[in-house]
Amino acid sequence: MVKLLLGHKGSGKTKMMIDLANQSLDTVSGNVVFINKNYRLTYDLKYRIRVVCMEDFVHVTNIDEYIGFIYGIISQDHDIELIFIDGILKHKDVKLGDIDEFLERLVEISEEFDTDFYVSISADKSELGSYIEKYDVIND
Repeated sequence: MVKLLLGHKGSGKTKMMIDLANQSLDTVSGNVVFINKNYRLTYDLKYRIRVVCMEDFVHVTNIDEYIGFIYGIISQDHDIELIFIDGILKHKDVKLGDIDEFLERLVEISEEFDTDFYVSISADKSELGSYIEKYDVIND
């Protein structure tokens, strides 16, 4: 399952993701990963959530490498139940036009490894096209 949080900068997506991640620890039996651009949010998340800072991985520059990176995270821990990806468009060369393919690939990973994804995108629904209707937007 892939769930989305949409809206432009300042709309509260990151705060909502942090709250969802922290609350998820009460209901999940597996592990939770929070992927962020930098370490700014580290202390807002509960200590049981693994925080991954993309600034540490400068060679992950496009969606193919990003998907490979996610496979690497999952291969290290088969108990990952949730992965939160905050501000995907802030991660290197990921562009609005890449989002459809990126989300499709996350769906495949989700089905294959039984890992759910929450992804925040700094865009409105109208900017993303009709493919976005396939996904659950939780901050509509």
